[in-house]
Amino acid sequence: MDAISTKSLTLAYGEENIIKELDLAIPKGKITVFIGSNGCGKSTLLRSLARLMKPKNGSIVLDGNDIAHTSTKKIARNLAILPQSPVAPEGLTVLQLVKQGRYPYQNWFQQWSEKDEKAVNDALDVTGMVEFADRKVDSLSGGQRQRAWIAMTLAQDTDIILLDEPTTYLDLTHQIEILDLLYDLNQSEERTIVMVLHDLNLACRYADHIVAIHNKTIYKQGDPDTIITPELVHTVFGLQCQVACDPICGTPLCIPFSKGRHLKGVKQHVKSVNT
Repeated sequence: MDAISTKSLTLAYGEENIIKELDLAIPKGKITVFIGSNGCGKSTLLRSLARLMKPKNGSIVLDGNDIAHTSTKKIARNLAILPQSPVAPEGLTVLQLVKQGRYPYQNWFQQWSEKDEKAVNDALDVTGMVEFADRKVDSLSGGQRQRAWIAMTLAQDTDIILLDEPTTYLDLTHQIEILDLLYDLNQSEERTIVMVLHDLNLACRYADHIVAIHNKTIYKQGDPDTIITPELVHTVFGLQCQVACDPICGTPLCIPFSKGRHLKGVKQHVKSVNT
């Protein structure tokens, strides 16, 4: 079953098409990662799935309905999006930020409830942010700040979570921390998670399903073990590489050719293997 899908979707900025006639199906309860070169349309596609960008043509289907004809609050109760490098208003505390995730459930007839309180507390707990609840968001480290934003997204209590480069500007430790958190959420709560990631090796480690975007459409999609090859990396990224087996996870590991200290030795090794 698909969590969300597109039919002949075309996205454009002005007269320039960014995504053209794309048919996409996001598997329910899985982690899907969009990969591709800079400017290929990954973030644009993600934004369109959350109805933050109006399609030029085609449709996006969520829960059996075209999101163009679905109310904003209904969409927000089914799907949450965390954009790249979000910025909180100055002086906002973590608790205040996370509470914003409950906005889709508020109206004149239903104010703050025990269910809202529980959703916020659960989100703070699962992201390890309880002790930072009264801290101002702008006083936190990069990793803590990102966890606070993810807590807000979780408080929205949606089955589908979209994240645009959730590891941007984070050091390696915090990248793994954030991705492990998202992996645990997927495993324990079967949330459908869709991410844009630039790090191909991390994408292979965490994704059940990878969508490679190239030339305004899907070049290939599927299980990382199946689709990640030197040919795909060269076509999509313009990079020569070898693809090996990650010694820790057993997933594809992209090893790029570059002008590093041992390039000469690598070339000689590849030549000897090929001969």
